[in-house]
Order: sequence, then C-alpha cells, then structure tokens
Amino acid sequence: MENSASLFGIPHLVSWIVLIPFIGMVIVACLRHVEIIRWTTLGISLIMLGLTVSLWASFDYTVGGVQFVDRVPFPLGFFEYAVGVDGISLPLVLLTAFLIPLCVLVSWRIDNTKAFMMLILLAELAVTGVFTALDAFLFLLFWEAAMIPMYFVIAFWGGPKRVQAAIKFLLFSVGGSLLLSLGIEALHHFGHTFYLPDLMKMEYAPKVQVWIFLALFVGFAIKVPMLPVHGWIADAHGEAPTAGSVILSGLLLKMGAYGLIRFCLSMLPEASASFALLIQWLSVLAILYGGAMALAQPDFKRLIAYSSIAHMGFVTLGIFGFNNQSIEGAVLQMVNHGLTTGALFLVAGMLYDRTHDRTINNYGGLHQVMPRFAVVLSIFTVASFGLPGTGNFIGEFLVLFGTSFHGYTLVLLVLVGIVLGAAYMLSMFQRLVLNPISPLSATLVDLTRREIVCVIPLALAVFIIGLYPTIILDLMQATVTTIVQDFAQVQTLRIVELLGEGGR
Repeated sequence: MENSASLFGIPHLVSWIVLIPFIGMVIVACLRHVEIIRWTTLGISLIMLGLTVSLWASFDYTVGGVQFVDRVPFPLGFFEYAVGVDGISLPLVLLTAFLIPLCVLVSWRIDNTKAFMMLILLAELAVTGVFTALDAFLFLLFWEAAMIPMYFVIAFWGGPKRVQAAIKFLLFSVGGSLLLSLGIEALHHFGHTFYLPDLMKMEYAPKVQVWIFLALFVGFAIKVPMLPVHGWIADAHGEAPTAGSVILSGLLLKMGAYGLIRFCLSMLPEASASFALLIQWLSVLAILYGGAMALAQPDFKRLIAYSSIAHMGFVTLGIFGFNNQSIEGAVLQMVNHGLTTGALFLVAGMLYDRTHDRTINNYGGLHQVMPRFAVVLSIFTVASFGLPGTGNFIGEFLVLFGTSFHGYTLVLLVLVGIVLGAAYMLSMFQRLVLNPISPLSATLVDLTRREIVCVIPLALAVFIIGLYPTIILDLMQATVTTIVQDFAQVQTLRIVELLGEGGR
C-alpha cells in the first residue's frame, strides 16, 4: 500500500523532513554571530524532531507497505524524486532526528562553529534521505552525500591522526559506493525502473541475482562494517570529534544494514538465501572478533569502535535469519546500538575534551571526582552488554531466538560474544571509575548542565525501549511480516520450479 498524506494540514510531510536540514544550512550560511548560529542549528534540529514525532504519531501500524509517499519526476526523466517511510525506515528516521540535536549540543563550543553546524545539518539531510528514498538513484545520491560531511568533520576537527583516518574512511566509502552504483545500475537495467517498490516486484534469473547481490552486499557491508571490510572504523571513530563519532556509530552504520534489508533481502531473495549461511558465520565472527579486539584496546574510543563491530554483527545475523523474530530484533538492535554506542561516544568525548588523553589506564577514581559522570557511564555500560531492562537485551534476545531456528551452534558462539561484551565494558568501567584515583583524574571537573542535558534523553530512551519494546516493535511488525512472507513465497515458488524440472 502506498499513500500520500498530510498531517495537521501539512502536505508532503516526508519531503519537508528531508528539506528542512537544507533550508537550515542556507540560513546558517547567512548568519555571522556564533551564538545565533548555535541556537538556530539547535532550533532547526528540534523542528526536525517534532515533525518526525508527528509522522510517527500518524503512522498506520497495520500497513506493511510505504506510507506518506511523494513522487515527482525529474526533468531528465531517468529517475524521480520519490520519498516515503515504512515500518523499517521510520524507526531509523526517528533515531536520526533524536541524535542530531544532541550532536549540536555537545559541539556547542567547537571551533569554526558555522562550518561545523552546516556539516551536521548536511549529514542529517543525507542520512534522512537514505532512509526515506524510494528511488534507487536518489538513494545513491543521498548515500554519496553522507560521506562528504563525515570526511570533513574527521579531517578538520579530528584528533592527531585525523587526515589519515579521513582518507581511509573516504577510500573505503568510495569503494563501497562504486559497487553500489554497479549493483543499482544492474537492477535498473533488468527492471527498467529505479522505483524501489516496483524493483521489489521484479524477478531476476538466479545467476543475475548472485552478481547483483555480491556488488550490493559488499557495498553495504563496508558501511556496516562487516568482516573483513571493517578496516576504516577504528581509525575513523578514534580520530573523529565527539559529534562525528556519534553520527558515524549511531547513523551511518545503520545505512549499511538498512540497505541489506531494502535491497538484498527484498529484491534478491534467492541470492540472499544462497549466501545466508556464510553471512551468518561472518556475523558471528564479527561478534567474537569485535569483542576480543575491544577487550585488548588501551584507547577507550577505539574500544567503543570495536564494540560496534560486535553489535552490528547481531544486526546482520538477525537480517539473514529470514524470520519475523530475527529481523525485528535486527532493526530494534539498530536503534539500540545507535542510542547506547552513540551515548558511549558522547560521554567518552566529554572525558577526552577535558584531558585530550584516550588511554584508559591513565585514569582512575572518577567516581570520586566526577560522580555524575560515573553514574552516566555505568548506565550506558550495562546497556551496552544487554542487561535486562535495557533495549539491547530485547534486541539481542530476539536475534538469538530467531537464529535458534537455524541451529544452536551459532547461538552458543554468540553467547560467548555476549560474555566478551560484558568483559570489555566492565573492564573499561573498572579502570576508569573504580581503580585508585590517578594524577590525571584528580584535576577533573564533573559534567556540566549542558552535558547532563545531552545524556538524559539517551538514558531515558535506553530504559523505555528496554521496558516497553513494543513502542518500536509495533512500528515494524506489519512491514517485517510482509518482507518475510514475500521471501517465503519466492522460496516456495523456486522449490516448486526445481521439483518440476526434476520431474521432467
């Protein structure tokens, strides 16, 4: 089902949500006074949040297809402006609108404020566009646009090795984009359209599916990132400023996972099924590898970066479980990871801004000098490894439950990864907070009111989802059911065809 709707007299609501960050960039570009730039950017991001919440409030939970569709052909004719949301994309649009105001707040005192705030708004525009695009070419344009602000944010506002990290991020991103371009062009060649709902109805020969799948999968896997194309993430996160790390971990990684659902699973079901076992094992290896590497890290930002590899392993494992529980768990885990890991990078950045030191063992005794910081860090530490009552617990449980239908070997290995997750997070917490106070820690001051305002919404969201997960699960249920049913139908038809060929 597709429907174009207005809300409270506002037509083209999704288009406005996509357009407002661009309008904000233009306004900020015309301003000179730094304080006005800050408050204007914050105001624009809050308007985005308000409109997105309104979209959520009007969303029809019973519809499995896209809603609030806008379609306008471009003059050139080969693609069109087409946007909308469904139960998979809307939670990610909500996550984007939720995190961006916090990124603005945490960057309140950053140097060269105008340029930085414009890049933050550009990132919001691009990421929102990726999650709402219903035209494959438009999706690719937004995808390419997303790497521009991140490159400059890392290269100009990052740490001592920012240039190398930015170049590595750019090279991996360009490589992935090239493969996506080839895959999307192949879809257009065989489907004669870029419109995603129409492409999902197309049938492709098995060999064609395989080649298109490989191009798209690797392109999306780089962004997730999956093993073995993860080489950019630790350097990028380690050197990025706080807001850059939050956007990278909270939003850009989700673009890759979203692409796997939207393109690979929905358009190339036979190829997805053929590679499912390999991808599941790669996902489990990512969980174990990410946990082991995080446990060995002396740098707290790199530790959190490697934890992202492990957490996103749950996401890809769930996506290729091909059942309601695993896919719902994967999407929920995307939201959970955006909140918890984004929050961890947020508090890590607050600590780094005070000392410009990322070495965990140089700290200690923070519960004495920074008690508010210690409480906040404890919340997101337990949330990260999935303590019951937090969102991560529900997401991981659903993924494990869905995976159990494919055998218990994968489940047992994932449980080892969960233990590793608890080990590296608790180890970091102990060394930072509970160890004897160090000379570096002795001079520190506790969180400011602005910093507390940044972390409180994230803490509330973590527990709200953990205690009331249906607030997100109900959004996606109809859409996930549609995806699973369509996948099962295609698989059934293929089996019937093979049996028929065997009979002949």
